[in-house]
Amino acid sequence: MAIIFDANTERVRHPEKAHKPDTPILRKPKWIRVKAPGSKVYRETREIIKANGLTTVCEEAACPNVGECWDKRHATMMIMGEICTRACAFCNISTGKPSNLDPQEPQNVAKAVKTLGLRHVVITSVDRDDLADGGAAHMAQTIKAIRASTPDTTIEVLTPDFLKKNGAEDLVIKARPDVFNHNLETVPSNYLEIRPGARYFHSLRLLQKVKETDPTMFTKSGIMVGLGETRNEVLQLMDDLRSANVDFLTIGQYLQPTRKHAQVKSFVTPDEFDAYKRHALAKGFLLVSASPLTRSSYHADEDFAKLKAARNGGRA
Repeated sequence: MAIIFDANTERVRHPEKAHKPDTPILRKPKWIRVKAPGSKVYRETREIIKANGLTTVCEEAACPNVGECWDKRHATMMIMGEICTRACAFCNISTGKPSNLDPQEPQNVAKAVKTLGLRHVVITSVDRDDLADGGAAHMAQTIKAIRASTPDTTIEVLTPDFLKKNGAEDLVIKARPDVFNHNLETVPSNYLEIRPGARYFHSLRLLQKVKETDPTMFTKSGIMVGLGETRNEVLQLMDDLRSANVDFLTIGQYLQPTRKHAQVKSFVTPDEFDAYKRHALAKGFLLVSASPLTRSSYHADEDFAKLKAARNGGRA
């Protein structure tokens, strides 16, 4: 795929996306409503994140739950910069030429986790196809820094796919996060348009390898619906994830960030989300979160406690 580098903005533009005509943003249904952020705790959380020079996916991806999560001092730290080397049609994170890794970032993240008093933290990153290991060593260093600073904090990672970075995922697995999350994002038939830089079966194999390497580690994946997928495609995706022994599935409504992004094809009703949840639990997932506003790290701390209880037959 041809790309254009704009020296004035240091952004890589994909021509087919840059020249894509605006698509209208559909009016959200009544069941998708969130409060505007602004509480005292929200502002305090925001200041702690800024003071440590950190980036959160909560802001960069325009998450609708940022007000609720930050009010509870929950934040998903996004490491390795705020510029991604890919241009997925659903994602609000900027695409371009990333800056060098900050060697102090792992310690800064650990400091913020301690200051916020987090019992559970989610660490994610942009795709760094420019790095030999895709940033895996940097993510592992961040895990180790948190362990050293706050050993009782449980850690969830939401990783890139490490495509064509042979063995990179082993660095993250060896750092022993409590939850290894990698999102499939959508059904295979949507990949060419929605996730063109990724490969469905590579992502599936990544999740399978985590379980093969460390069967005790929780694995997790998530998808968006409302992108034109069929019910049977979603059910098949569930079967694929169970074949890889994935423990936890999240399903949320895709919301179009701007007119330049992929258009919402449908708004899935709460009843349909409930039906997906029932199907997924029947297929053997330990835990399923499915609702219009579900996101990968939404209620992650409470969900980790539920995961442990589910594995232990209901005992926390």
